[in-house]
Amino acid sequence: MLSDAFTYAKDAVIGKWKQWFLLIVATVLLFLPLLGYSLKVLRGEKPAPEVTGWGTLFVDGIKYLVLSLIYAIPALIVLFITLGGLVFAIISGNTAHVLALIGGVILGLIVFVIVAVITGLFSMIGLIRFARTGSMGEAFNFGAILATIGKIGWGSYVIAWIALLIVQVIIGVIIGVFYIVPALGILVELVFIAPIVLFQARYFCQVYDSAGPA
Repeated sequence: MLSDAFTYAKDAVIGKWKQWFLLIVATVLLFLPLLGYSLKVLRGEKPAPEVTGWGTLFVDGIKYLVLSLIYAIPALIVLFITLGGLVFAIISGNTAHVLALIGGVILGLIVFVIVAVITGLFSMIGLIRFARTGSMGEAFNFGAILATIGKIGWGSYVIAWIALLIVQVIIGVIIGVFYIVPALGILVELVFIAPIVLFQARYFCQVYDSAGPA
């Protein structure tokens, strides 16, 4: 899956300089058209489709962003509750109160990570369901989402996420090297964000399809 996703992303831009330029433009435009374009990839379109229909890309990108933010709400609530009291204590200058809150903050951050991981597992399948059906409601069809993950296999699904995270860390380290010269780092990241997004979308598309027919 990783190899196929890499080839997919490479073939989408290497030798197709106009398409790569348009994807960079899609990135610059608040990332929204790129998110909309990634939905095409999640639908299973192969090879990578042309960058056309900018109005649709913007609208789909907004829908993608809205769905992602809704899924992020539980984790954000936990984070707000966890850090809210600490920030207030710091602002008030109550050192004793700050020290007393540290244990609770650590526990809250652990809960935040757990909630973020769980919602992340669900949100990716939900977003693909939205891409495939065109219905935002299907992004929250938790019965169908659980059924899909069950067909993939919880162990296989988690391992797929871990494999991707390892690749993301490697990519992050490589791009980070260019930040020795900040301007160069920003330029390199801007150029390669789109291929990375395509790589990830194609990868999860395959993970989803490994569950078999819906």
